[in-house]
Amino acid sequence: MKKAKKIIICLVYVLIFSVGSVNLYANADVGKLKQVVTEYNDLDLTEPLAEVSGNITNSDLMQLNAKSVILIEKTTGQVLYEKDSHSKLPPASITKVMSLLLVMEALDEEKISLDTVIRASDHACSMGGSQIWLEPNETMSVDELLKASVIGSANDATVALAEQISGSEEGFVAKMNERAISLNMNDTHFVNASGLDAEGHLTSANDIAIMSAQLLKYSLIKNYSTVWMDSLRNGKTELVNTNKLVRFYEGATGLKTGTTDLAGCCVTASAERDGMELIAVVMGAQTSTERFNIARKLLDYGFANYSIVNVEVPSENLHPIGVKKGVLPSVDITTEGTKNILIETSRRDEIKQEIIIEKSLSAPVAKEQQVGFSRILLDGEELSRIKILAKQEIKPMTLITAFKKLLYEILNFC
Repeated sequence: MKKAKKIIICLVYVLIFSVGSVNLYANADVGKLKQVVTEYNDLDLTEPLAEVSGNITNSDLMQLNAKSVILIEKTTGQVLYEKDSHSKLPPASITKVMSLLLVMEALDEEKISLDTVIRASDHACSMGGSQIWLEPNETMSVDELLKASVIGSANDATVALAEQISGSEEGFVAKMNERAISLNMNDTHFVNASGLDAEGHLTSANDIAIMSAQLLKYSLIKNYSTVWMDSLRNGKTELVNTNKLVRFYEGATGLKTGTTDLAGCCVTASAERDGMELIAVVMGAQTSTERFNIARKLLDYGFANYSIVNVEVPSENLHPIGVKKGVLPSVDITTEGTKNILIETSRRDEIKQEIIIEKSLSAPVAKEQQVGFSRILLDGEELSRIKILAKQEIKPMTLITAFKKLLYEILNFC
């Protein structure tokens, strides 16, 4: 009888594991499998998201069933929609956005490389929740641990990376909080690197959007956040992305999910279309499916109603400016570049420019000295400015330079 009972229990776990699991490890025991299923107990990774109308209005968003949401455009940081976006809430594994940001910065500063080999500590291996079952002293590269952290949301992998960068999880968490302050994430206090529930471990949808936009500045992160399935340990450990939008939403670029008892179901979802990248943050949804549908409604709303307009100063307005008492009679001018303006799609043709440029200059003129600007306007209100700059340096005319110039002209004439 006991033997039959054990067989039934094993069959039940195999069934659950084949449908809802996000991390597969050939040698994982039943207790560890249960932890994974608990974290993602309503996540059916094989079933497409329910159809949502692309014609989403502001009034539709008011019906969203989540504790807190926000939608921003990544480059400008402009908020397109928000609801209780500064409420301080547990973020679950969305915490890893900050952990991953610090890893990207360490890579950028060449403190570590993707090939750096990390040996797992007892502490890293003791993490609960979603994990890849690192064994003490097991080694993996930074690249492999990033796969596990981003795709599979592995807590043990994230802590192993944290310890490599700062020597301890505690030291790394101190850096996380320092970085949060530098980004004006005023609703945030981190207690750990992974996002497991802990007293005082809180952030807000607004702050998650800020750190998500910062992380997305590193194109490398998309090598992991856009991957649907991958593996580790020569194929023995399968990884399936916890973010269903990566598979089912057009233009999805990431970014991170989170689920715990205190946090509920959360996601920071990014997607890019027609040169515009949006970030939708959902906190405290009741089910996994609901968080994805809410995120998709937010993204659909943004893409349906807003556009990025690339504004530049017309070249015909960039005439040379006369320079008094200079070694050259005039200076060529240019601009600092173009400006991306986020605007309601229906109003993109209403943008105007007011160009103001100095009529003349007096030497000396420095290279890239501002000599004017273009005001970008909508309904008379200034949206942004483009600086107009001197293209080269113009030194003042002196007796010596005047004599040399005169001598040069005489010799050429003769």
